[in-house]
Amino acid sequence: MSTTSVPEGMGWVQTLLAEHGDVLRTGLARLLREVMEADVGSQIGAAHGERTPDRQTWRNGYRERPFDTRLGALLLRIPKLRDGTYFPSFLEPRRRAERALMAVVQEAYVHGVSTRSVDDLVQALGGVHVDKSTVSRWCADLDVEAEAFRTRPLPTAIPYLWLDAVYEKVRENGRVVSKAVVVAIGVTAEGVRTVAGVAVGQTESAAFWTEFLRSLVRRGLQGVQLVISDAHEGIQAAARQVLQGAAWQRCRVHTMRTLLAQVPRGQQGLVAAMLRTIFAQPTQAEAQTQCTAVQASLAERWPAAAARLAAVRDDVLAYMAFPIEHWTQLHSTNPLERVHKEIRRRTRVIGIFPNDAALTRLVAMLLAEQDDEWQAATKAYMSRGSLAKLTAVAAPVPQLVAAVTG
Repeated sequence: MSTTSVPEGMGWVQTLLAEHGDVLRTGLARLLREVMEADVGSQIGAAHGERTPDRQTWRNGYRERPFDTRLGALLLRIPKLRDGTYFPSFLEPRRRAERALMAVVQEAYVHGVSTRSVDDLVQALGGVHVDKSTVSRWCADLDVEAEAFRTRPLPTAIPYLWLDAVYEKVRENGRVVSKAVVVAIGVTAEGVRTVAGVAVGQTESAAFWTEFLRSLVRRGLQGVQLVISDAHEGIQAAARQVLQGAAWQRCRVHTMRTLLAQVPRGQQGLVAAMLRTIFAQPTQAEAQTQCTAVQASLAERWPAAAARLAAVRDDVLAYMAFPIEHWTQLHSTNPLERVHKEIRRRTRVIGIFPNDAALTRLVAMLLAEQDDEWQAATKAYMSRGSLAKLTAVAAPVPQLVAAVTG
């Protein structure tokens, strides 16, 4: 085959784009549209306009999203679903998180620190050996993205706020230490979940949690009516100081575990059933009444469990003062536990992080991707109608202003 008509090197690509760019872009846009329609049809069990008994949901219009390609920017019309979400696989919804994961692995390679073979990790992730300056540039770019996400302004009203922490190993001054990764997620007044904040610290002290919550307030957090967390004293003290006027919900799952620990193993099933009768009540007042009855029954055989229940009853039933439509989400830290599970799945690859910056970078990028998915969801986490039952959701809590400077 003659090559006289082919420009040298890759110049033929520029020639092709110059002469036929519009045609190629139109063709690519049509191809991607067909791919998305086929994907959506497979997901909902029916093609466009098709009637089938296997249909799971219905199409619900489109949302526009820019997509940069080598042929130029395309404006995609991504199909929306009435129930659930659809996101095209070719848009790489986890792209930022994967870049951050690779950056951490390569940073560990440069520093020569990791709990497992960095070479194997780099190859498994599709990477190559790189020099220190390349890694530094890559990490610096990601750090800008991570910091922008961590310091972005928050919605002015977040009535519900979940707080918790996970621990990761970090190399520091020649030692391996455990660092706390604290995360806050919330639900806005529009019923949409959002990642409110993330920070890495030495420990979950009251001082650290206090500064973390103050940083959220400085970024615009207000209107918090309920804080949900485990029984960590640092969280409780910080919430009382910074989020004055907000109620505190003690995680029901953690509470059940601590109560059952006061009972012999063979009797834990019986006691668990008794405790569940408290949470099955339709109102907070009736739950309190049932709690009194359960305490009396427990006191006869397991006084330690009865005393423990009496001590936590108000905090573990705090969620019942809010709309019943929200009880399932409010009674525990489970919504945040699912986020932590995704964090652990990625951090497990690293084992030991080379420094705090590497840990912060990866977790922030993971949470940024999660926040993107929540914002793009077509179905709200909580309905506006149920949130309208809350009183003064949109009104600022006056004490918060003082808490920032106090």
